[in-house]
Amino acid sequence: MNVAALEAMSPAEVTLAYHARTKHTLPRYAPGPETLDWDSQPDPFRTFADAPRILLPLGAHLLATRFGEIYGTPPAPAELDLQGLALLLELSFGLAAWKELGPDRWALRCNPSSGNLHPTEVYALTANMPGLCDGLHHYVSRDHTLEQRCRVTALPGARQGLWIGLSSIHWREAWKYGERAFRYCQLDIGHALGALRYAAGALGWTARVVECDAATLTALMGLDRAGDFSGVESEDGDVLVAIEPGTGAGLPAAAPCDLGLAQGEWGGRASLLDRRPLYRWPVIPEVARATRASGKPFHRSVAQKALPALTHEHEARAADILLGRRSAQRFDSRFELPLTVFYRLLDALLPRAAAPWDLFEPGASLHPVFFVHRVAGLTSGLYALPRSAEGGKALRTALRSDFTWEPVGGAPTHLPLVRLVERDCRGVARTVSCHQAIASDGCFSLSMLAEFEHAVRADPSCYRQLHWEAGLLGHVLYLEAEAAGVRGTGIGCFFDDPVHDLLGLTGLRFQALYHFTVGRPLGDDRITTAPAYPGRPLIPARE
Repeated sequence: MNVAALEAMSPAEVTLAYHARTKHTLPRYAPGPETLDWDSQPDPFRTFADAPRILLPLGAHLLATRFGEIYGTPPAPAELDLQGLALLLELSFGLAAWKELGPDRWALRCNPSSGNLHPTEVYALTANMPGLCDGLHHYVSRDHTLEQRCRVTALPGARQGLWIGLSSIHWREAWKYGERAFRYCQLDIGHALGALRYAAGALGWTARVVECDAATLTALMGLDRAGDFSGVESEDGDVLVAIEPGTGAGLPAAAPCDLGLAQGEWGGRASLLDRRPLYRWPVIPEVARATRASGKPFHRSVAQKALPALTHEHEARAADILLGRRSAQRFDSRFELPLTVFYRLLDALLPRAAAPWDLFEPGASLHPVFFVHRVAGLTSGLYALPRSAEGGKALRTALRSDFTWEPVGGAPTHLPLVRLVERDCRGVARTVSCHQAIASDGCFSLSMLAEFEHAVRADPSCYRQLHWEAGLLGHVLYLEAEAAGVRGTGIGCFFDDPVHDLLGLTGLRFQALYHFTVGRPLGDDRITTAPAYPGRPLIPARE
């Protein structure tokens, strides 16, 4: 995209051109680096020099909430104070463990990331929270600390509040994935939103995305302070989430514009992550500008079919599931998934007025198509799960005319699962997922189809939001698989148009945005596991 061509294009046209340019095809992959030097990988942990730091307590071991309670009757809300915020961050963005293989050592986090590169940065905006100064704080997961970016004078009588801001450092992903990295950053934001909503639910809190334009987002996270980011990788503000104890009946509907950050005491300078970048991908800042937040709601509120409440049989603690989530690297190609587990996983993907889908206005813009390989009592083949009645109608007219659309006998009556074709799909699932064995060795894999062109043309910021919804779907599958004793893995690498051709899709009405797979993992005995925060004291239990 040259400068003259860009100036003549609308933001929607820039966005659609980026999407087309970054598709993987069977003859070639999207533009990316020709070589990687793993010894010079960008630092996965940003810090702010000279910013005052607060060492946060570790308290996940004390949380009694069961995983199933997040979906149903919430536990009594935790206090909205420093200890509560520390637990929220520990369960959503903290380290889960360290892994070692020979001389290599790397961190695992609660929120998954493409290639474990972690472009997402986390900020907390606080007002009248006991134990913490009012203002803006940056979270450093490596040390489980907060860095005070801006301190403001407390406003007498001001409402207590907590907001979590998420930003992306695109270079962390682009270092490995080149131009397609912007997509992966947005999928990571979706996973981060899921991690945050589940962690809030475990504390008896509610989380909801705030409708906020790009300029406000940038200012609230201090990302517009050019001097603090001079000579280092920039951050792009993505989303702001309001947190409130209880059901959220009084949840703030707008951004916290009255915190007084403009008159606050600022400190800290962002760290440099990569001293010798070998490539530049100008298409990424171009699409970032084209898709910046408009302040419009994600979904337009629509009537949803009444669904039975999602209940959970498992008695596992929420903290054990949230901290135990892992991405499988290999699957047992002989394992057969119980049918009840498969139905449970799919049921959790349906939008309800409950966690995690209450992050947004009611709606569903993505619809999974499943390659079922080994599910007990279910014929191998291609299946679809339309997540809304309108989406199902549109999908049926868009997919191949020879698909059967046969309702699956014995499935829960509220689960809109249909069989499209009976066939051994292992080979094609592997091929369209960039020839990766995890797509065929798992019990099933899936492609998430988004209602795409109309949304992006109406509001280009929906390009980000559609990827967030895809990442959120993936996060639900990660946690539900973990609770069921199996494991999932996100697949960002797939051949876009070959997937569409396989399904009979033409044009841009629907587009595949994310692949995922679930099965029984195979471990690697060479890799050792170490605690996330060795030597750090835990909050003692109250007597």
